[in-house]
Amino acid sequence: MGSLFRSEEMALCQLFLQSEAAYACVSELGELGLVQFRDLNPDVNAFQRKFVNEVRRCDEMERKLRYLEKEIKKDGIPMLDTGESPEAPQPREMIDLEATFEKLENELREVNQNAEALKRNFLELTELKHILRKTQVFFDEQEGGVNQTTESMTRALITDEARTAGASMGPVQLGYMEKSNEREDYLPCFVAGVILRERLPAFERMLWRACRGNVFLRQAMIETPLEDPTNGDQVHKSVFIIFFQGDQLKTRVKKICEGFRATLYPCPEAPADRREMAMGVMTRIEDLNTVLGQTQDHRHRVLVAAAKNLKNWFVKVRKIKAIYHTLNLFNLDVTQKCLIAECWVPLLDIETIQLALRRGTERSGSSVPPILNRMQTFENPPTYNRTNKFTKAFQALIDAYGVASYREMNPAPYTIITFPFLFAVMFGDLGHGAIMALFGLWMIRKEKGLAAQKTDNEIWNIFFGGRYIIFLMGVFSMYTGLIYNDIFSKSLNIFGSHWHLSYNKSTVMDNKFLQLSPKGDYEGAPYPFGMDPIWQVAGANKIIFHNAYKMKISIIFGVVHMIFGVVMSWHNHTYFRNRISLMYEFIPQLIFLLLLFFYMVLLMFIKWIKFAATNDKPYSEACAPSILITFIDMVLFNTPKPPPEKCETYMFFGQHFIQVLFVLVAVGCIPVMLLAKPLLIMQARKQANVQPIAGATSDAETGGVSNGGSHGGGGGHEEEEELSEIFIHQSIHTIEYVLGSVSHTASYLRLWALSLAHAQLAEVLWTMVLSIGLKQEGPVGGIVLTCVFAFWAILTVGILVLMEGLSAFLHTLRLHWVEFQSKFYKGQGYAFQPFSFDAIIENGSAAVEE
Repeated sequence: MGSLFRSEEMALCQLFLQSEAAYACVSELGELGLVQFRDLNPDVNAFQRKFVNEVRRCDEMERKLRYLEKEIKKDGIPMLDTGESPEAPQPREMIDLEATFEKLENELREVNQNAEALKRNFLELTELKHILRKTQVFFDEQEGGVNQTTESMTRALITDEARTAGASMGPVQLGYMEKSNEREDYLPCFVAGVILRERLPAFERMLWRACRGNVFLRQAMIETPLEDPTNGDQVHKSVFIIFFQGDQLKTRVKKICEGFRATLYPCPEAPADRREMAMGVMTRIEDLNTVLGQTQDHRHRVLVAAAKNLKNWFVKVRKIKAIYHTLNLFNLDVTQKCLIAECWVPLLDIETIQLALRRGTERSGSSVPPILNRMQTFENPPTYNRTNKFTKAFQALIDAYGVASYREMNPAPYTIITFPFLFAVMFGDLGHGAIMALFGLWMIRKEKGLAAQKTDNEIWNIFFGGRYIIFLMGVFSMYTGLIYNDIFSKSLNIFGSHWHLSYNKSTVMDNKFLQLSPKGDYEGAPYPFGMDPIWQVAGANKIIFHNAYKMKISIIFGVVHMIFGVVMSWHNHTYFRNRISLMYEFIPQLIFLLLLFFYMVLLMFIKWIKFAATNDKPYSEACAPSILITFIDMVLFNTPKPPPEKCETYMFFGQHFIQVLFVLVAVGCIPVMLLAKPLLIMQARKQANVQPIAGATSDAETGGVSNGGSHGGGGGHEEEEELSEIFIHQSIHTIEYVLGSVSHTASYLRLWALSLAHAQLAEVLWTMVLSIGLKQEGPVGGIVLTCVFAFWAILTVGILVLMEGLSAFLHTLRLHWVEFQSKFYKGQGYAFQPFSFDAIIENGSAAVEE
């Protein structure tokens, strides 16, 4: 079989590169993305490898680029992304890139520092401007006479001792008092500043407590928010002025201001000095605004120029870093002039890889061509399944269970059909399937634009990655919806119902509890495609009929799906030449499944063909036996109960003998599966008279030689399994298969259960929501219908499409992982992870570190 059904055949190769050509050759291989290098220096510390200095230089360049990116995003400047991937620069170009990034970083840091200093100066001048304005109001109150507030404050500041001594103080103005020869310490003074508005209440309390009420505080809010020069945040502040008396209080007040991070500014006492200072402040603010504008323009020009090349610079630096990181995996020969590497490559792409190596050699100007030799090995190669944008999502579903063992049958091609089909059996509705298909089709049509809009939204990335799965699930659901004749819980009468009433119509219409026979009066053949729409109006027996139909098709699909899985194991056994597993595992497993469960499926078809909705015995519906009871009697060797009069006990001649024979043969397959393979292995060991050999496997001993291309048998185990372990493992596999055949068959009944639940939920939404709006009449009825329809549509999409769709998706995934893949798929391999620039750029620098 081709690579579509199995992983690619891999080869372990040894690569010899000249030192001067190694960089260019690895660069070409990175663009190709078909080579997985092995680490030949696993015991060497990462900081002791040959190219560690180059990797550090790349880390430093990435740091500078991230700094530029942060500044560009801060200013909201769009970064040019052409979608192109420039080639990896030559090693000599690293110096130019480092110089460019160093110049940009230094220039930008210098501009930022200057801008921050200017903003800090601007903030200080702005705060001083507000202080001069607000305090002017306080001092203006004193013009023309003595202020009562001042007198009160002055009296409050005079201590009890001064009053007892007869010291009297005349009226004074705020901030000024004539010198007194007797008590010079009581001269009042003040400080002014600004503080964050949220700190002001605590600031007042602390002043009151620390100064024992011997201060006078006036404050006013600054209406416009101010910009913090450190982080650019908008902050709200208030102006305050504190009056006090004495050096001791002055020291306390200043320490409290320092503790609350209040900024103090000089404020002259004389009105003329304040006016002169205010004019100077306004002039300096205007000059600062001009300089700040020029600084911001220069910063913007620098960032715009950097934004045009930032994406390409990131790509170049990450490619350089990836190349040197890969070169650190190589070994140096004794002459220090040749690099030696080991790598896994797809066998079909060796010629393509050799051409890429030649291109790299020509680019470097080296005269010595690289050498690529295939190596013989017993190691298990990595698993590489080629995918495209359509098959990638389906392969991801398989790999989520476990990466396939090397050259094992790949279930992904078959999953492309079986997965959406089994989903549709549970989700079958023409309307809901159309919604899902249209959503998937929209993502497919717009995939280029949507893929370019890279987002960190994980839910959206999952939906977009599975767009082809969603589209196919929707299309298949539309098909099964037509088969069920179900669209939003209603039916389509495309061909006209072939069932007609054969009773008195008035009697039927007047009796709601009258149950009619489904056979009715048919004109010609039954309904040509899907369910007859007459079942939509059926009452009591609608669910009974749908249950019987969906239950049977669930078992039929399940048994066929499991048989197909067992047949897939035949391909694995024949490919790996495992004759014993083919004879004593595959054949008994297939016989066991066919003679019991596939026979039950045949009984269903015989029942459908032989019996009909007529009164002609023995082929009437009354004579049709129960398949479930028949199967139970078959397994337990019970004699069937006597049938009704004129009915036959069995559906065909010799049925009892065939059933007994089938059960005996199926039971006889169990010891074959259990004992045959371990006994043959034990016999082979006795005949060979050998002890357990390291590196061998039980399959290789019994003829299961792996066809691994450049490899020998399926080695990779540290030691051969002991006979006791082989018996235990075979017992576990046999019990698991026998019991699993029963439980897995029952597990497929989830197809019936979820289909029934989906149909009933759709009917409930129609009956209890939309039908209410459809019954309204008149203009008000139109408004009500619009609101009700919107509510119904939201519930339909949210519950029936999203939640029910997710439920059906998970159940379908379980059916494939457990019921289907367990029959043949081991999933014990490891993925092929080639050195690819595309993957590194897509995943960011984290992919390089890994």
